[in-house]
Amino acid sequence: MEILVVSGMSGAGKSTALDALEDIGFYCVDNVPVPLLPQLADLVANREGGRRVAVGIDAREPAYLRDFEEVQQALADAGHSLEILFLEAPTDVLVRRYSETRRKHPMGPIPGSIDEERALLAPIRARTSATIDTATLRSRDLRQMIRDRYGARGVLHLVLLSFGFKSGLPAFADLVFDVRFLTNPFYIPELRPLTGLDPAVADYVLGQPEAGELLDHMERFIRFLVPGTVREGRSYLTVAIGCTGGQHRSVALTERLARRLTEGDELSRPPPQLIVRHRDISEG
Repeated sequence: MEILVVSGMSGAGKSTALDALEDIGFYCVDNVPVPLLPQLADLVANREGGRRVAVGIDAREPAYLRDFEEVQQALADAGHSLEILFLEAPTDVLVRRYSETRRKHPMGPIPGSIDEERALLAPIRARTSATIDTATLRSRDLRQMIRDRYGARGVLHLVLLSFGFKSGLPAFADLVFDVRFLTNPFYIPELRPLTGLDPAVADYVLGQPEAGELLDHMERFIRFLVPGTVREGRSYLTVAIGCTGGQHRSVALTERLARRLTEGDELSRPPPQLIVRHRDISEG
């Protein structure tokens, strides 16, 4: 049985993550007492076959958290695969979210309860497989990240993601390429309001000799990496390409790299599913 534990700070997006996992076929249960996880795994394994399970665990019952390491080992001994996803956000962001929604924190008055919760969850946080800081994420962004990472079974999802460093590194990035050394179209008045999806910007970026050489290096490295990632049995690989604002250089290079990988020789067998996303292109 594949078990995904979704934990983290209250207000950081656990409910959103569980909803997204349910949408892609997980059997989802929130706030399960830690000692009952082995029984839940056995029950779902017997009744649901190979269906994956996502379990929400928080700090509302701190006495149970002390059993987590022992329960995790018991699940491993029984042959189950367990991964931990931890959602977090800075205290000031969590305080603002509770203020805006007028919800009460489940552990009491804030900000003191936030600090208490963070301390109680520290042992689980230390054992996580993946962490997402949701401070700058919209709900739909978090949902999409969850679908990208956990939606595939048996097929590698290769995500090419453009982004701007000024808005922070993207969560879940396995590789990050910094393309800020290329000349920036932002300083060309007629190109500034456009993006790397516009031919004029793409021509400007890709016309630089260093851009072609950089694409050669990135393509060669990804083609080297993908077969081994498939053999390892992973279902996701996120390659992030960043420039200053995530509007011009990173977008143009991501699009061209995707075309190269699609039109060239097969990356692996089975071939990965290639996904292109542009995190920081301004929406109209």
